[in-house]
Amino acid sequence: MNALTMIKIITLFILLSSGTNLKAFAVEPGEILSNPKLEARARSITKGLRCIVCQNQSIDDSNASVARDMRLLVRERLIAGDNNKQVVDYIVERYGDYVLLRPPFQTNTLALWIGPPFLALIILFIIIRFLITQRNQSKSSSDHLTFSDSE
Repeated sequence: MNALTMIKIITLFILLSSGTNLKAFAVEPGEILSNPKLEARARSITKGLRCIVCQNQSIDDSNASVARDMRLLVRERLIAGDNNKQVVDYIVERYGDYVLLRPPFQTNTLALWIGPPFLALIILFIIIRFLITQRNQSKSSSDHLTFSDSE
């Protein structure tokens, strides 16, 4: 392998590996607060809030314009003096419980918490029932194929 090929391979590796963490740059430099403690609080809050456009991506990771607006809103509330809970409550009041990546356990979110385990149990029941049926069918078909001693 010559030196030029090796340089191309290394360059390609660097380009590919640097592109794997693009979501870390969703927060734009103009959004970052000058106070490091407030910025750390803002980042911890925005990591727990869902982008309403991207669905399963936090607003901290999303490049969507609505996520940017939500990040700015969080920072505005922190600058206004709100504590973390007040900021989250304010965002939830505007967008609903859906905006939380970990929704609270309430009657209106009961399906979110109980639905997946319930569906998993139903699927498990169907699989077990299918396997039992298959085993019984193969057992009964093998009983019909056995020869008697006189044959």
